[in-house]
Amino acid sequence: MTDTRRRVKVYTLNEDRQWDDRGTGHVSSLYVERFKGTSLLVRAESDGSLLLESKINPNTAYQKQQDTLIVWSEAENYDLALSFQEKAGCDEIWEKICQVQGKDPSVDITQDVVDESEEERFDDMSSPGLELPPCELNRLEDLAELVASSLPSPLRREKLALAVENEGYIRKLLELFRVCEDLENREGLHHIYEIIKGIFLLNRTALFEVMFSDECIMDVIGCLEFDPALPQPRRHREFLTKTARFKEVIPISDPELRQKIHQTYRVQYIQDMVLPTPSVFEENMLSTLHSFIFFNKVEIVGMLQDDEKFLTDLFAQLTDEATDDDKRHELVNFLKEFCAFSQTLQPQNRDAFFKTLSNMGILPALEVILVSGMDDVQVRGAATDIFSYLVEYNPSMVREFVMQESQQNDDDILLINLIIEHMICDTDPELGGAVQLMGLLRTLVDPENMLATANKTEKTEFLSFFYKHCMHVLSAPLLANTTEEKPSKDDFQTSQLLALILELLTFCVEHHTYHIKNYIINKDILRRVLVLTASQHAFLALCALRFMRRIIGLKDEFYNRYIMRNFLFEPVIKAFLNNGSRYNLMNSAIIEMFEYVRVEDVKSLTAHIVENYWKALEDVDYVQTFKGLKLRYEQQRERQDNPKLDRAYIILFSRNTSYAWGLKLKYQQLRFIIPLCWVPVCCTIVRSGSVNGLSVCRLHTVPVQSKKSSQQNLHFIILKTIFGQMVLRKVIMLLYKCYNYRVACVEMSNVGLTDSPSFQELSFTLRAKCSLSGKLVQEIPSLICYI
Repeated sequence: MTDTRRRVKVYTLNEDRQWDDRGTGHVSSLYVERFKGTSLLVRAESDGSLLLESKINPNTAYQKQQDTLIVWSEAENYDLALSFQEKAGCDEIWEKICQVQGKDPSVDITQDVVDESEEERFDDMSSPGLELPPCELNRLEDLAELVASSLPSPLRREKLALAVENEGYIRKLLELFRVCEDLENREGLHHIYEIIKGIFLLNRTALFEVMFSDECIMDVIGCLEFDPALPQPRRHREFLTKTARFKEVIPISDPELRQKIHQTYRVQYIQDMVLPTPSVFEENMLSTLHSFIFFNKVEIVGMLQDDEKFLTDLFAQLTDEATDDDKRHELVNFLKEFCAFSQTLQPQNRDAFFKTLSNMGILPALEVILVSGMDDVQVRGAATDIFSYLVEYNPSMVREFVMQESQQNDDDILLINLIIEHMICDTDPELGGAVQLMGLLRTLVDPENMLATANKTEKTEFLSFFYKHCMHVLSAPLLANTTEEKPSKDDFQTSQLLALILELLTFCVEHHTYHIKNYIINKDILRRVLVLTASQHAFLALCALRFMRRIIGLKDEFYNRYIMRNFLFEPVIKAFLNNGSRYNLMNSAIIEMFEYVRVEDVKSLTAHIVENYWKALEDVDYVQTFKGLKLRYEQQRERQDNPKLDRAYIILFSRNTSYAWGLKLKYQQLRFIIPLCWVPVCCTIVRSGSVNGLSVCRLHTVPVQSKKSSQQNLHFIILKTIFGQMVLRKVIMLLYKCYNYRVACVEMSNVGLTDSPSFQELSFTLRAKCSLSGKLVQEIPSLICYI
């Protein structure tokens, strides 16, 4: 089978500075004698011909981009690239290149951009840098060509960047831009567009600081309006000066902060809207631009966080009932953006940021926002985003707050109930906000991220709080819509909402056990959920089935008795019969549920299903599930009719305890491996008393060879008892391993000891009673049978 990790496309850069596809093949790194070194070889996958043979030069700058791309230059006008199908293959070849060059594979470029060994590839390397043509109208074309030709080579890019920086070329170029715009010189404007775009790709912070200064940034944006590929220039400056407006929801007194906010907005606009989408090979050339925006945001967050007066005014106005709706809308949007900026912070700084917001009262403020803005879609959306930042940062902080406020406030205005109401009242036809909030609620009720300390257990406290104060709010839409035999409202949006609620309840069934079990049984939740199997929307009916399947999968007799007492299989069987002979997901889900009951031999449910619903199911013969259930049921009845079959117990005594565990055995199939030779054993069964009317018999086992009791050293003990039909009519096998100790009971009969054949593997299909837990017994000093 072909190794797809090494599958690559080979590209070369042509004279027009476009990448040409040279073919697809598989790359390898081998030592080539004639090159006297390790080389990259690519052979075509079609005919095995050699597409590329390139020695890994210790001084060549290799660059890794986008996890699946390796780019390098072999000559001034010969650039190569390998595009890998899989990241793993790219990493493997990159490690080989770094190994040859003695570099750390974690780097993205193997050589510094100015490396003395690279200078041999260029003429006149003793000069301080490239010589730029004069910044004049008639030389714009020459400058554009120079920029374009320098971009593929790391060294030439560095020399060009130094020349542009040292000669103050950007300001001269922007002056020329204003002249060209006044003269409506479209050709000159197109050349300036290419030059400015190329300067962005030089990826140099010093150049960005000049371009993004207050006096230059609007002209830079103007240069990028005249894309030669577009019939008409864009109007970015008009949008930024006339349409986009800077709103100070809270007055900012620091001029440096104000300037930094303006600059960040404009640079972000350049990145998102003005610059053309970078090609695969230009993506990493804009990394410094990304970093410029990133560090600006970090600086803005830090300056705002340190301004206590600003934050105090912000939260005071948010929680003030006198604040009008428009103002609160602006405050909420600002807080949302403020929290979004915090995602750029390092973990330690982000912790300090959210602690500051918590101390300022962001959670009480969020309650006020939700209460006052329930009818405003934008406010609700912003509040959801803020809440998501808080839950993702520290769910325990949110849980602690809602438990504390429950001691003072009514259930209706608890933060978590407001979130649930927000989810239920989502007006979006696709319920985008509700889906997001359901995920956040799931995070809050997930025991996996709850803390446990010596003094308290967050899981116990919070789940008790949630089921007492919040669960009734979550389940209200479900209960309101399932009062009849069919859902009261069965439109798409309502069904989507109920499916979300069922998804969360199903999660609770899997992870909460005690609390959700009491709630389901006391509120008769499962019966109400199964009403949804009559929904016209298949996804909702399947959600209801999934909920019941999770409950059955717990094999909890409290649940089983609840199901049987209320005949809750009836709506499931009704849905199965209504589905008819259609082979669909509904059919498969229902059959799988009954198959689980059969395979796991859930006796109580098996008897309940056969005794109450067999007539409805007996004609279903395209699967053997229901006939298998009937067979299980008949086997149970057979054992009930012959009580002795049901009175076989195995008791295992532990040396460390003075009492025994009784393990009732159950039917299942077993397969086990035995050694080439079994150890024949003589067995003596001695009646040593009775317990609860049952005879207690102790088995003494002695190996035939030694005739000496050495039970502790036996790896296998074969017990052939004289009781035969009296204990089990067919086969009982117990296979239990503890340290080096194994016990196997095979068919009981009056036959004497015989040597077993030398089978390496025996496979049995048994009607056996066998169920042991390795957690119960540490050692097995003796084996006792109750007969």
